[in-house]
Amino acid sequence: MQHAQDSTNAGLDPQRVLQIGMGFWASKVLLSAVELGVFTELANGPRSADELAQVLELHPRAKLDFLDTLVALDLLTREDGRYANATDAGFFLDRNKPSYVGGLLEMANARLYPFWGSLTEALRTGLPQNEAKHGGNLFEALYSDPVRLRGFLQAMSGVSMGAAQAIARQFPWSEYRTFIDIGAAQGALPVQVALAHPHLTGGGFDLPVVGPVFEDYVAAHGLQDRLHFYPGDFFADACPSADVLVMGHILHDWNLTQKLELLAKCHAALPPGGCLVVYDAIIDDERRRNAFGLLMSLNMLIETPGGFDYTGAQCCAWMKEAGFATARVEPLAGPDSMVIATK
Repeated sequence: MQHAQDSTNAGLDPQRVLQIGMGFWASKVLLSAVELGVFTELANGPRSADELAQVLELHPRAKLDFLDTLVALDLLTREDGRYANATDAGFFLDRNKPSYVGGLLEMANARLYPFWGSLTEALRTGLPQNEAKHGGNLFEALYSDPVRLRGFLQAMSGVSMGAAQAIARQFPWSEYRTFIDIGAAQGALPVQVALAHPHLTGGGFDLPVVGPVFEDYVAAHGLQDRLHFYPGDFFADACPSADVLVMGHILHDWNLTQKLELLAKCHAALPPGGCLVVYDAIIDDERRRNAFGLLMSLNMLIETPGGFDYTGAQCCAWMKEAGFATARVEPLAGPDSMVIATK
């Protein structure tokens, strides 16, 4: 029996399993490259290994293996011994470009990478493995340090930018005049929507400490006359009113009771015919395809006491429970989808 089974499986290759299992090697190389500023330095032009080693303070033993690994991962190119950014790496990972999404990777490197080392403990206990593990609070830790907060909000812009641009294109904004992003962070979505639709006015609702970061970001895009900051706590305060409310990468942070409370608050703030747009890495209803959404839900296990990601069908059901008349799901960019509910 054993020989027959071995014969049946003789053509199987363990490479896929091993690649997943050792995937953290490549991940950490990229995270360290962002931390060291490799892509920002190379935005100034190609550099030799010795030049990079000097400016990045790389040890002689490490420099070639590190840089050539980035070449093999298609993050750098190398011609005549000089390294340069791959096109996408140069666009997204140069800190001086507005397209920079490395803030998310900086946060992953500084916080998530070590916390995910305790995933097994989280799976067995159901408890967060971040600052809360030692009596801290994720949001208090982030929001009490202005420098760390600004980095976190920039990271949220990075993770939200693709979805924000897709929502600006896909949602029927011509039918509405005002909108507010609930939990707006730096303001990536309001800026993208306002840039694409000059008739709209609106802004972002978030904790007061976020205000200066939001206002700086909006002003940098010349939109301060159309986009305004609304300070508040979406659990303690009523949501501001507008024709359209948007809630992105927020709902998954909270347990089911809190999710329903937030949806009900949005429903109460909307006029008849108004819309709520919720976007997250919505898990497919069969829970088979959106691996990123499922991994993000495990990230919520590590990061929060009760947060979890969810399917489109679940979100539509919650919206109707909150009083919305209709709800539908539309795919956005990458793993993100939006759920649109009408009052």
